[in-house]
Amino acid sequence: MMKRKISILPLFLMFLPALEAGGQELTASQIVQKAYDLMRGKSSYAEVTMHIIRPKWERTISFKAWAKGTRYSLIYITAPPRERGQVFLKRDKEMWNWVPSIGRTIKIPPSMMMQSWMGSDMTNDDLVKESSVIEDYNHKLIGSETVAGYDCYKIELIPKEDAAVVWGKIYTWISKKGFLTLKNEYYDEDGYLVNTETLSKIRNVGDRTIPTFFEMVPADKPGHKTTMEFNLIRFDIPIDDNFFSLQNMRKVH
Repeated sequence: MMKRKISILPLFLMFLPALEAGGQELTASQIVQKAYDLMRGKSSYAEVTMHIIRPKWERTISFKAWAKGTRYSLIYITAPPRERGQVFLKRDKEMWNWVPSIGRTIKIPPSMMMQSWMGSDMTNDDLVKESSVIEDYNHKLIGSETVAGYDCYKIELIPKEDAAVVWGKIYTWISKKGFLTLKNEYYDEDGYLVNTETLSKIRNVGDRTIPTFFEMVPADKPGHKTTMEFNLIRFDIPIDDNFFSLQNMRKVH
């Protein structure tokens, strides 16, 4: 009887490590770190337009955003006039909302991090990145796929046992050239797809090239979509830690 030959090449290729330019091997965690650093930097300032689309209505929100590392974020709403002046502050694992119309600062508890931010398809967690994709998840390189013409790593992120995170699983697609995050899929604890995020309009913003247009589409809400466009973004700007204070929420503009 003729013996059947089994090729081990496809199996071998599955376990090949990712390679950076120059042949340096990269782990899944290193790839995620590079993509994360590219989009955040040591600090940043951005001017953003958010468009919320619903089956029967649409609205636009504009805001300024400052961030420093993974500890600090501050968002100031500039439009529409009714919401202008609202401020969202994140310090470490805590988040607050200053509402000038009632003259109060409201602390947002961890239980509300999955709630909609300003009526959009983004959550509080999405906007301030309370969960760290670096520290709170285990990363596994599961293959390669093409997204928007880019050859990408496909990486699975599973939360660590003791991590206080909102997602049960995340898939992320990161380009092999430039480490651009081009797509994310967010799943709940039961394994159901909740949101699909795509990133596009890749352009040079000074010291790096990044996607500047984000689109979030919920899986179970037909006709719902939220987009965010970075009209301006600057990285590694000097910001003092004291800028991200409860006192400054009332002063920033």
